[in-house]
Amino acid sequence: MAFSISRRGLLTGTAAGVGLGFVGSAMAAEPQQKINISRTAARSDKPNVILIVTDTTRRDHIGAYGNSWMRTPSLDHLASQSLRFTRAVPEAMPTVPARRSIHSGMRTFPFRDWEKRSGNKSGVWGWQHIPDDQPTLAEQLSGAGYTTMLVSDVPHTFKPSMNFARGFKVMQWIRGQEGDDYMPIWMADDRFLDRYMYQTAGGKDLTSKGDNLMLANELRQYLANNVDRDGEEDYLAARVFRTASRMVENVPPEEPFFLAIDSFDPHEPWDAPRHYADYYDDPDWNEPEPVSPRYGKSDYLTERQLKRMRALYAGEITMVDRWIGYFLERAEQTGLLDNTLVIMTSDHGMALGEHGALGKPSFALWPEMTDTPFFIRHPDGKRAGEAMDYFASTHDIAPTILAFAGVTPKTELDGTNLMPTLDGEMPEDPREHFTSGMNDYVWASDRKFTLIAKNDGTEARLYDIVADPEQMNEIAAENPDEVKRLYDLVVKDAGGAPLPHYDQG
Repeated sequence: MAFSISRRGLLTGTAAGVGLGFVGSAMAAEPQQKINISRTAARSDKPNVILIVTDTTRRDHIGAYGNSWMRTPSLDHLASQSLRFTRAVPEAMPTVPARRSIHSGMRTFPFRDWEKRSGNKSGVWGWQHIPDDQPTLAEQLSGAGYTTMLVSDVPHTFKPSMNFARGFKVMQWIRGQEGDDYMPIWMADDRFLDRYMYQTAGGKDLTSKGDNLMLANELRQYLANNVDRDGEEDYLAARVFRTASRMVENVPPEEPFFLAIDSFDPHEPWDAPRHYADYYDDPDWNEPEPVSPRYGKSDYLTERQLKRMRALYAGEITMVDRWIGYFLERAEQTGLLDNTLVIMTSDHGMALGEHGALGKPSFALWPEMTDTPFFIRHPDGKRAGEAMDYFASTHDIAPTILAFAGVTPKTELDGTNLMPTLDGEMPEDPREHFTSGMNDYVWASDRKFTLIAKNDGTEARLYDIVADPEQMNEIAAENPDEVKRLYDLVVKDAGGAPLPHYDQG
């Protein structure tokens, strides 16, 4: 089944029936490498796999999930060719725990025998490397004859101590994201820092104190990393997907491949070319741009600043969507997608003031943080355009890909194989509920209620998600039995109390 966003659709921005004239402008100027179509004539009989992970991507900011004002034509089109999961939640958050479960197929929190699994007796768990005794997805596919490739700009995945590179024959680290000490910080032109907001709403300069100083230094490092950036093709998301395109266009024809693309965007700072945010907001905005949130309460921003921040985030997603479309369209031109499984997901979302929270504070496990996209595109078009409310999660990706590739896992995995869903069947694990967590907070949900609480069960917040899907009406005090029932599910999944403290690192 071809990925059929036309070249003209990409250039004019009319893919999936959505007008995006400004989005396609830089694409027209992007030099197009000629694809060697003759290389597609004798592909391996084994199927290929492409895994796309984008960071910090809210499900409710994708058109295919019902958003009428966001412009995500590439993801919408991918969804039209995929089985779309409407109740996907990361098994743990944030960045590293989610990716650990993606690459290992194992839960990171909560789970049984957590001290034994972690090798960590300190009582702290979470932001840790993939344990040495857990085979990675790439290792197992490599052992089955796959060319395994990783393209990413997520700094954490390239730290040798984290074990994410295990099994990949080809790796490309796109340098320069937030948290990557890539270039000397003094290379930043601080005049550009004035474009960004890192002060309180009242304008009092707090750059010498606490979070504001850290935020200013992070922005300064980011500016230094990207000092030579010129056009949109130099932005990190564009570089990630352009590099991935070159890889699939030149993969050896006699070998099947597994390509993992891990884009840190739309992670902050949200500094996509100005026209992206302006589409979602007043183009006459002339104040410093709130490109990076201070994690916690959102009340340090004015309503106007918060509106602009939301526009910046939306614009970043639209930019990432465009480069996902670029990659998929190039892959389609090679003929590879006719024999390739494509999975797309994210590690978590982002709070933008909906519950008075901003960023990714661990207490904010509302839908804006927990609800993520999850698509499976089968090359035979199975269940294309359909939706399913199964609790699909990050640790299901490895067993699903291994099953598709016909590779038996080396060890028993915590995740479940989702391939039966493409044939209209349920996976072995029925999942009438699901549990997740971040730092010292836990989350549990069935199809009626959702619970957010501290690891010890205190500070419980309960929501009737049928009557109140946006979780604005907290009802824990009126429903103590439901609070206890859901918290007991968390403890059961974890193998018993006390629960480990889940440290971010």
